[in-house]
Amino acid sequence: MILSGAAIVLPDRIADPATLVLDGERIADVAAGSTPGGRDLHGHLIAPAFIDVHVHGVEGLDALDGGDVIGRIAARLPRFGVAAFCPTSIACTPEALRGMLAGIRAARMDPRRDAARVLPAHLESNFINAEFKGAQPLSCICSPRGRAEGDFTGREILAEIEAARPDVGIVTLAPEVEGVLDLIPELVGYGHRVSLGHSGATYEQARAGIAAGARHATHLFNRMTGLHHRDPGVAGAVLESTLVAAEIICDGIHVHPAAVRAALAAKGPDRIMAITDGTGASGLPPGARATLGGRPITVADVALLDDGTFAGSVLTMDRAFRVLVNGMGIGVREAARMCATTPARELGLHGHGVIAAGAVADFVILDADLAVVETWISGRPAFVR
Repeated sequence: MILSGAAIVLPDRIADPATLVLDGERIADVAAGSTPGGRDLHGHLIAPAFIDVHVHGVEGLDALDGGDVIGRIAARLPRFGVAAFCPTSIACTPEALRGMLAGIRAARMDPRRDAARVLPAHLESNFINAEFKGAQPLSCICSPRGRAEGDFTGREILAEIEAARPDVGIVTLAPEVEGVLDLIPELVGYGHRVSLGHSGATYEQARAGIAAGARHATHLFNRMTGLHHRDPGVAGAVLESTLVAAEIICDGIHVHPAAVRAALAAKGPDRIMAITDGTGASGLPPGARATLGGRPITVADVALLDDGTFAGSVLTMDRAFRVLVNGMGIGVREAARMCATTPARELGLHGHGVIAAGAVADFVILDADLAVVETWISGRPAFVR
C-alpha cells in the first residue's frame, strides 16, 4: 500500500509532500515527494494516530457500565482518530471495579479488527483526597487501610487490583492520604504507573510522592493544589520535576490556553500528554444525558453532574488536536507528540506513536481542517469517513 502526496508528521519534521509505504502491519518506508501509482492524498495531513490515556467513555457509553462496554467503546473511538486508549474508572465499589477489569481483559483477549487497541486501565482510584474529589463519589473514597462510607475497605480495592494486575496500568492517588506513600513503591514494584491527582498535597508531600515512585500526573491543574509563588503545591512539584509526565485536558475550558502553553514551556511536549478526560457525554449533542459511574451527567461545554460540578469533559481526541493547533497556537508536530508520541513512550508502547520505518502502522489521515478522514490501526483502515 502506497499513500502519496500528503504532508506527513515525522518525529523531527513535517515532510511535504511525502509518501508512506506500508507492508502489512508495519510502515516500510517514508519517502520524500510523491510516488506515481500510489493513492493520491495531496491536501491531507498524515499524523500518528492518537493515544488517550484518560477516557471514561464516549457517545453514551461509560467504562463502568459492565458487560461488553469496553469493546463497544473501543469500536467507537477510531472515528475520532484514536488507535489506543486506557479505559478509565472513577472511585467505585470493588464489584464495579472487578466488572470493568474483567471487561478490559475480555476486550484485550479478543480484539476487534476495526476497534482501537484496549490498553491496561487507568484507575482514578479510591485513594484520593475527599476535598479534591470533583465528580468522584464521596461514598467510595477511603485510605488503603481504611473503610469507605459504601461499607467496603481499601484492602478490598487492592485485592481487585492484585487479581487483575496485567489489566491495570495507571493508578491515580493522593500522596497525602494515610498509607499512600507506603503503597506507591508497592504498586510501582508490580509494574503499575502511579499518578498524582485529586490531591490536596503540599509541595513537599507531592515531592515525597515523586520520590516514592510516582511518574505521572492526572489532569494537571485540575483537582489539585495549584501553583502559587509562595506555595507551589502539587502543580508546582509536577512542573518542576523532570521525572513526571503530566496529562492536560485540552478542551480550552478545563485549563486556560495560557496555562497549557506555560506547562509546555516548563516541561516540553515530551513530558506533556494531551488527554480528553472524555465521558459518556463526549460525542453527544448539547443537553443530552449520559452517566459517569452510574451518576447522571449532562452535556454542556463540559460534562456536568446535576449539581453543576464538572464531571470530566465532552472532548474527543480529534478535537483536542484541533484545539491545540488552532485554538492554542501549538505547532502540528508538537501537538502530535502530545497526542500520540509522548503517551506511547510513557506507557512503554515501543514502535507506536510515531511515523517511521519499522513502526506499527497506526496513523490518522486529516483534511485541511484537521478533521479525521481515516484512521488506520496496524496497517488497516479502522474508520473511513
